[in-house]
Amino acid sequence: MNMKDKLKDKLKAKLKDKDVDTDKDNLVRLHKAIADSGMMSRRKAEQFILQERVRVNGEVVKELGTKVDPIEDIITVDDNSIKADYVEKVYIVFNKPRGCVTTLSDPQGRPTVMDYLGGIPGRVYPIGRLDFYSEGLLLFTNDGDLANKIMHPKHNVKKVYEVKVFGKLDQRLLEKLRKGAKVDGQLLKPNKVNVIKFLPNKTWLQFELCEGKNREIRKLCEVVGLTVDKLKRVSIENLSVEGLAPGKYYYITKRELFNKLGLDSKGLKITDTATTSKTSKNSSQAVRISKKHIIKRIKPIRKKGEGSLVADSKDFIKFRKKHYVTTMEKKKIDNARDTKKNVRIRTSKTNKPNKTTKIIKTNRSNKPIKSYKVKSNFKNNIRKRK
Repeated sequence: MNMKDKLKDKLKAKLKDKDVDTDKDNLVRLHKAIADSGMMSRRKAEQFILQERVRVNGEVVKELGTKVDPIEDIITVDDNSIKADYVEKVYIVFNKPRGCVTTLSDPQGRPTVMDYLGGIPGRVYPIGRLDFYSEGLLLFTNDGDLANKIMHPKHNVKKVYEVKVFGKLDQRLLEKLRKGAKVDGQLLKPNKVNVIKFLPNKTWLQFELCEGKNREIRKLCEVVGLTVDKLKRVSIENLSVEGLAPGKYYYITKRELFNKLGLDSKGLKITDTATTSKTSKNSSQAVRISKKHIIKRIKPIRKKGEGSLVADSKDFIKFRKKHYVTTMEKKKIDNARDTKKNVRIRTSKTNKPNKTTKIIKTNRSNKPIKSYKVKSNFKNNIRKRK
């Protein structure tokens, strides 16, 4: 057996150990083989296949779902050959700050999460998304199988969010959030909603989701009548961003990540009976994530003098994103206008001459001869001798 055959056998054993979606002949879908090479995501690979930019053994592939052998077959994308399964899998925990987009590149030129991950070799992509104004835990990897297991609702991976809303929340609004609502034909219903803290004019809530639809929390709050001030993803299962500054990241091993997400070595969800024994070591982490006190009894809000503090008050609509941008632009214009007015008033005041000034007349030897008091007249500036 030559070196080439040994390498093939080694790679085939590697594919079996990684529990990829293969059949008996070690065939995988073409878009997955391209994604495993680290060249692009599965979705983008599908687009390239439909655009007839992918060749297998010199022949153009036009159909999605075509299966290939990543070891035996020669796969090229735009005449660039790929080496499937040669890329080492990377797992990164990132604390996303506010004011950046969860995408690899933005056509509008806004800051992206990749601006904070410049030192990472190779191509990684985020698992899930957080919108421009949201912050918190994001996972980055080049492992497409793990990404699907975390995002797909059938795996029941729990994600915890902390949300600060304007006003004080009462029991009536809390029950509305727990019941959920239909938005654009979709039922938005979180697993759990609790109040964790009351501020003078704001309320901190804790949401628990498994599916995580697009902007689910913000849409649900808007339907109920709430205005979101801050939204942060604090944990995914037992994985938390506590102690990690915004904009920072760290590497994590696959074994440690699976342990914190409650997955076995094959990436399958561990049952509750099994997790009790296996997660006993991580009980301190679970307590650390859920250490915030949940307020069970909510006092009713008095109507007298506190009408504007109710969380669904219309006074808070101006702080919503679509209104907030316009109000901030108006404020900038008003502030610029005020500063111009203040500058004009100051210059007009400084240009006014003093009413009386003392002038001393001297001779050649600088000895004073006579002194005058000059009174200024704003019309013709006439000097009068005293």
